[in-house]
Amino acid sequence: MGNKNIYERFVWFDDKVRSKKHPNATKLSKHFEVSVKTAQRDIEFMRDRLNCPLVYDKNQKGYYYEDETFSLPLIHLSSAELSALLIARKILQGISGEYISKELSLAIDKITSILKKHVAETDVIDNAFSLQLTAYSPVQEDIFKKVLEGCLKRQSLSFAYLSPRNDSQNTRTVDPYHLFNYMGTWYLISYCHLRKELRSFNLCRISSIQLLDDTFAVRRGFDVRTYFDSAFGLYKGDRTTQVTLRFSPEKTRWIKGQIWHKDQEEKCLKDGSLELTFPVASFAEIMMEILRHGSGVEVVKPESLRELIKTEAKKILKIY
Repeated sequence: MGNKNIYERFVWFDDKVRSKKHPNATKLSKHFEVSVKTAQRDIEFMRDRLNCPLVYDKNQKGYYYEDETFSLPLIHLSSAELSALLIARKILQGISGEYISKELSLAIDKITSILKKHVAETDVIDNAFSLQLTAYSPVQEDIFKKVLEGCLKRQSLSFAYLSPRNDSQNTRTVDPYHLFNYMGTWYLISYCHLRKELRSFNLCRISSIQLLDDTFAVRRGFDVRTYFDSAFGLYKGDRTTQVTLRFSPEKTRWIKGQIWHKDQEEKCLKDGSLELTFPVASFAEIMMEILRHGSGVEVVKPESLRELIKTEAKKILKIY
C-alpha cells in the first residue's frame, strides 16, 4: 500500500501542476495528511528521479512545468509486472515477421519506453533473456488484418482455403470467433457456414479474403476458454478419447513436470517410468508428438492409437 499511496500523491501533484494551480509541499501534505518533509521528498523524487521539469515560482509560491508537453509515466510496476512486460516484448518481437510490422513495432516501442524507466541500462532489456521460435509460419499482412478486424467487429469473412489433405481449394464463409498463435502458426477459430460447425483455419492457407458486411453473434454455448481446455493440442471437439502414454525411466527425467493438458493425470511407476493420461479429440497431432519421442514412449491405450503408431512405425522402417 505504501508505494501505491506515494504514486497517488505523484498523480495528484502532477494534475495540480498541469492545471496551473501551483501546488507546493504544504498543499500536498495537507491533502494527503503527511508531513511537510515527506511531501517535499515526494516533490524532489518527481523532479530528480522521474525527470519531471518542475520549477518553483516564488511569486506563486508553488511549482509549474518548464516543459508543458511533459507526461508523467503513470505506470507503477512490480517485479512480476516488469517480468511480464519483458516476456510480452520478446514474444511480440519473435512472432512479428513481416506482417503488421508497423503496428507491432509501435507496440514494442511503447513497451520498451516503459521498461527503460525501470531498468538502469537499456542493454539490460535485451540481454536479460531471449525467446526463439522455430518452424513458425508468417502470414500476409492483409490477411491478418482482415481476420483480426472480423473478430473484433463481429463481421463474417469469405476466403479461399487450401486443404492440406488433398491440395484442393474451396471457398469458405465463416463467422470469425478467435485468432490465436499455436506453436508459431496463426489459426482462426470460426463457425464455418459450409460445414455447419466450428473449424480451425490456418491463416497461411487462406487467400482472396474479403471482409463481408454481414455481422454475426457468437453461437450460444461457445466459450473460448472452455474450447481450449477441451482436449490436447490444436484439435478440439465435444467427443474426446482418453489417451494414456507410458514414458521410459530415461525419458521421464526429461518430460516430468510438463503440462500437456490441464486435466492430465500422472502415475509414477516403480521402475521409474511415468504414465500420462489426458483427453484427445483427434489422433493426428498426438501421433506426431508420440513419434517425436521415439522409443522413449509407448501408447498404453486406446488400442486404436497403438495400431496407428504401429502402422506408421512399419512405414518408417521401410524407408530405412
